[in-house]
Amino acid sequence: MERERTGAIRAVLIDIDGVLTVSWEPLPGAVEAMERLRAAGLPLALVTNTTSRTRASICARLAGAGFPVTVDDILTAPAVTAAYLRENHPGARCLLLNAGDIQDDLTGVTLVEEPEERSSAESDVDVDVVVVGGAGDEFGYAALNRVFHHLQRGAHLVAMHRNLYWRTADGLELDTGAFLLGLERASRVTARITGKPSEAFFAAALAHLGADASTTLMVGDDIESDVLAAQRSGVTGALVKTGKYLPETHRSADGTPDHVLDSFAALPDLLERLARTP
Repeated sequence: MERERTGAIRAVLIDIDGVLTVSWEPLPGAVEAMERLRAAGLPLALVTNTTSRTRASICARLAGAGFPVTVDDILTAPAVTAAYLRENHPGARCLLLNAGDIQDDLTGVTLVEEPEERSSAESDVDVDVVVVGGAGDEFGYAALNRVFHHLQRGAHLVAMHRNLYWRTADGLELDTGAFLLGLERASRVTARITGKPSEAFFAAALAHLGADASTTLMVGDDIESDVLAAQRSGVTGALVKTGKYLPETHRSADGTPDHVLDSFAALPDLLERLARTP
């Protein structure tokens, strides 16, 4: 089901993983569709919760696969997180738990490290904010327990997203949300989410493009974090049936997407149809 919101679209927000690529390999027709958007002169931003790569690394990988993108087109959860920390926790000592090196996108953030051999109870590192990024092998018991102890001592908890899983070439894999729920429950601390589906993330994306929510469309494979979250921010939502899309998740969602597409390849035709509809 979809609710077919009509009206011309003047800017587009595009998720990457599961929409343009899976395991960084382009999905069928995705490059060509992006080229059509560029030819139409439509402002766009690639908005992603990816926390394993920097903006520059993401751009290099996509451009190498044929996508016509630049670094300025890419807005990531780490970059938005850095802006949030600079504004709300200036000078804070931050402990980062994340799979992948994203320090280049955390400008102005003071990161501290703990010796792995030291137990949680013995930690003498002063941590003001625990920052949780994308899940991976780093999310072992010792690391999670150290985070738990810092939260018990009063550290704030900031998470780049709370996605439960993501799609790889080998199938669905657990993501941060599966661990974050346990940390929140055990510590009785609620995380501040800086990436999708937070309203602040979509506000940052719209500001990045200088776009108005009412004439912007978000296309994603996650009905909750991408599509319905965008719609709550006044942005038109388009759900694609690729990546992490599951029919049962679609049916049980708390809302209805404005549009449903088989894939990103169908987006240019949708936009042309909307432009012709009064």
